[in-house]
Formats: sequence, structure tokens, C-alpha cells
Amino acid sequence: MGRNIMSVTVLGLGSMGTALADAFLKAGHPTTVWNRSAARAEALVGRGAVRAESVRDAVTASELVVICVTTYDDVHAVLDPVARDLAGRTLVNLTSGTPEQARAGAAWAAEHGVGYLDGAIMTTPPGIGSTEFMLLYSGSPTAFAAHRATLASLGDPLDLGADPGLASLYDTALLGLMWSALSGWLHGAALTGSEGVPAGDFTPVAIRWLTAVTGFMSTYAPQIDAGHYPGDDATLDIHLASMDHLVHASEAAGLEVGLPLLLKAFVARAVAAGHGGDSYARLVDVVREGGRA
Repeated sequence: MGRNIMSVTVLGLGSMGTALADAFLKAGHPTTVWNRSAARAEALVGRGAVRAESVRDAVTASELVVICVTTYDDVHAVLDPVARDLAGRTLVNLTSGTPEQARAGAAWAAEHGVGYLDGAIMTTPPGIGSTEFMLLYSGSPTAFAAHRATLASLGDPLDLGADPGLASLYDTALLGLMWSALSGWLHGAALTGSEGVPAGDFTPVAIRWLTAVTGFMSTYAPQIDAGHYPGDDATLDIHLASMDHLVHASEAAGLEVGLPLLLKAFVARAVAAGHGGDSYARLVDVVREGGRA
């Protein structure tokens, strides 16, 4: 029962920090908030939050302290002066940064006797509080186990393990996946749109196709881990020929062809290296070799 009513402090009340505090309040957690510009807390106070007059008051109000600010430099600017007051508490850092910054943050926390979790929020503010969206955490297994139920107020909490840099690493990789998928969808919407197809008609078909694509990913992941890329489903030679169709169709429609040409060049490098009979997963080696390929 204690877990369900644990008090929480939220530091930083931008659009995301405000959404985090709101979610804790809606889940019934006594919530203390602080922001450098105190006026940002007014609406939350109206919904039941307690506004702390200082960072020290904020961090001493709760066992669990969540910070979500712009940069890791901002994290240290806020927390360094109150490091002693954080001792014995758990800090959850939901500020975006690099794996190296996360590991340095964990080391700083350990030096000051603070439990530390680094996190990544895989949604926009309106999605906070929904179990449909995940928040990634890495760092202290003890801290995660102790506060998982409270963190579930924000969304589905996914523990990536003890290395505090993993949440940031996954975050960056997943954003790359998002941008790639959205860019491909936008190109598809433009291509079908050139023949008068509304994006609203194309998109449900594209979403259904993405379900098949996730199946390809599940098939290729073991190949990547094994370093063996049998072209049982479709070889790179076949992909390359199909990419020619995409390039030509895009040119005929008067579209920007940078994305199709990039994809074609990517596959062509592997084919030129003698891997035309391999699966699409072989391209992971092109990525790994970078400019040396």
C-alpha cells in the first residue's frame, strides 16, 4: 500500500515536466513541484500539487525525485547545490542526453549516496500516463524495483538493466528508427499522392504493411547476432532491383529522390562487396564499417 501512495517531487515544469507531475497527481501520489520560474507551477498547485519555494525544500519533500530539464548541465546546476540533501533518496533523471552523460550522472549520484535511474520518455506530453507508451529506465536495479509501481503512473516502465547509459542509447536508436520510418511514410504519401491518392487512404495500408516489417525485423535480429545472413526471403540483388523502380517512379512524379537514392546506394555498396545473395540484414555490416566499407 505504501508504494501506491508514495510522495514524489518533480523538478522542471516545461511541457513534459508538467505532464509528469499531472500523471503522478492523477495516480494519487502527493506531488511536490519546483521550477525556476515559479509561475509555471500555478496550474499544478490548483490541481493539488505542493509548490516548493526552493530546490532544497523540493528534494527533501519526497523519497523519489524526478528531474526533467533541458540539458545535463541544467541538471547539475539544479542539483549540485543540494547534493547532500539528496543522500538516501532516489533520483530519476528524465533529461535527454548521451550515454556518457548518463553514466557520469550515475557516478555523481553514487558519490553522494543517491540511488540513480536514467530514463527516456518514448512519447510526447499528451501520452504521459498511458500504458500504451513506454518509458525506458536503466541504472540501479534496487531503485527500479522499489519505485516501479510509482513510475508506472507515467506509462509502461521498461527496465533495460544496470548500465545507466542504456536508456539514452536505446532512446537515440529508437528515434533514428522513428525518423527513418516517418520519412519513408512521407515519401510514400507523396508518391501515391502524385496520382491523387489522399494520405488518409494510403496510411492505413502503410500501417498494415509496417506490421509485416516488424516480422522482418524479428527474422533478421538472430541473423545479426549470429553474423550469418541467408537470403531465404529476398536477397539484396532483388531489393536493389526494386529500389530502381522506386527511384524511377519518384523521378517520374517530380519528387525529391534523395531518400530513394540513399537507400539504393546503401544496398549497392553491399552488393558491390559480393553480398548480393544475402538478406537485408547484411546491411548492418555496412553500417558498422562506416566510411571504411
